[in-house]
Amino acid sequence: MNVQEQYFGSIEGQPITQFELSNDPGMVVKIINYGATITSIQVPVEGDIREIACGFDTLEGYFSDGYKANSPYFGCTVGRYCSQIKDAAFSLNGKKYKLAPNAGENNLHGGRVGFDKKLWQATTVEGDHGIGVKMVLHSPDMEEGFPGNVVATVTFMLTDDNQIQISYEATTDKETPLSLTNHTYFNLSGFEETIENHVATVHTDQRLVLDETGAATGGITRLDEKPDDLRKGKRIGDVHAAINDGFEHFYVFDNPSFELRRTALIESNEYGLKLEVSSTEPCMLLYTGKYTSDDLKRENGGQFGKFRGFCCETHRYPNGPNIIGSPGTTTSPGKKFTSKTHFKFITTNH
Repeated sequence: MNVQEQYFGSIEGQPITQFELSNDPGMVVKIINYGATITSIQVPVEGDIREIACGFDTLEGYFSDGYKANSPYFGCTVGRYCSQIKDAAFSLNGKKYKLAPNAGENNLHGGRVGFDKKLWQATTVEGDHGIGVKMVLHSPDMEEGFPGNVVATVTFMLTDDNQIQISYEATTDKETPLSLTNHTYFNLSGFEETIENHVATVHTDQRLVLDETGAATGGITRLDEKPDDLRKGKRIGDVHAAINDGFEHFYVFDNPSFELRRTALIESNEYGLKLEVSSTEPCMLLYTGKYTSDDLKRENGGQFGKFRGFCCETHRYPNGPNIIGSPGTTTSPGKKFTSKTHFKFITTNH
């Protein structure tokens, strides 16, 4: 196992470092400390190395006009609070907090300059079963409208059984909403085709109800016999056809103790690769890139775009600060926000 560091460019005179993690089977994960962003995931499949993540090989890719206009958040760490907060506002301890309305009238992914647009302090780490990089960010009180001085940490570990293990921790000196996630888009075919031939299994029969703005209402709908009931696994394209739309579904799990549990399995049988997702989180957004611009591609020509990448974003309830009883939405002084999500890649015979 090995970690290599290399210069990836600079922002306002601050150098950006890319950390290249490689394990003994030959899997490679590349992460930059700008936005704590996964830029590349390369998995060995039948003797070939397959790129399966949306991202860029140069810093310029993340600052192109097309990328900024589309804002797909490829591979980044999202915070302070991921997904939408209704009307860009919430009340806490008798005080109303106003956020930036950067998704219509709602707040999205922590605001205009969220954790995904910050320079994190990074160090390499070693564990019993892998190697990785730990990134730390200090977010001052009232940044983007959120209360509390927050210290957030995200640690990426690569193991020899082809797992990316992501662990989050955060502390605060004032009670504040916290919900962190990783926004990697995957295509198990290596972008040879869309992800519509992938088969998705999600281990729950519940999802959150969204209003017309895309914010969660707090309502939960049961999925028995509905097209988006994925407990038995369905071809993504078939569900797209049945619902006449792409996935932007917030599946919820009965996990009151925040234990690490399997949440989803995505399989590309034709291309011999599957992704097993485990998380401590009570919610997971399955998103199939229905808004991703077809103008985006990797420097080597790998084509991104609509339905060419899926996300399994594990987190607290979207709009949680405005939903009574939403699990683990705020973190208080003296307490620690913790979260874990594991992405395990498994090759199959096909």
